[in-house]
Amino acid sequence: MTTNSLSDALAIRATASAFDAQRGKLPVPGDPHRLPSSVAVTQQISELGKLITELGDEILFRTVNKEHGSRTSLAMSRFSAAVRPAGEAAAALGEVAKQLAFLEETEHLHERPDARDAREAAGWVIDEALGMADTALREAADSLHAASTAVSPPSSRLRAALTRTTTPVYEAAPAATEAPPAATPVAPRAVRGR
Repeated sequence: MTTNSLSDALAIRATASAFDAQRGKLPVPGDPHRLPSSVAVTQQISELGKLITELGDEILFRTVNKEHGSRTSLAMSRFSAAVRPAGEAAAALGEVAKQLAFLEETEHLHERPDARDAREAAGWVIDEALGMADTALREAADSLHAASTAVSPPSSRLRAALTRTTTPVYEAAPAATEAPPAATPVAPRAVRGR
């Protein structure tokens, strides 16, 4: 596998899209009657773990191949920066899974006032954790989308424009034109009758 600005941009864009996809899978917070599925949350934690591993692989590959230019260093830096929000998202989803487990364990106690309060608090924690996961995933995706643009090689139109001469071309100024001569009045035609 080789790296250049195009392959870096494509890898960064693909990773940003993976973060967008993870964000799209998040349960919508705030619905007290519809809690997220424990299975779906734990699957998403697993997927985020794989995504973090992929980030590590991208960073490792670019670290080993340091002979590449500054754009590769930028790619490595942006992949590295995405690890933190990815970890925060995984940790937030871990909290969601923990609270869901608590709710399942205390389902039979839902009539007791103390358990009711604790279960209600667990719902608030779930909503807050889902919001934190959403923010972290958006931060990672936005940062990577911006990096993909910064790392992308210039377009063919831009390269063509850059190769054009920057020396101004002077054209002869058009000669000042004289005002057209004033129109001479034309005598009205005589109309002859038959």
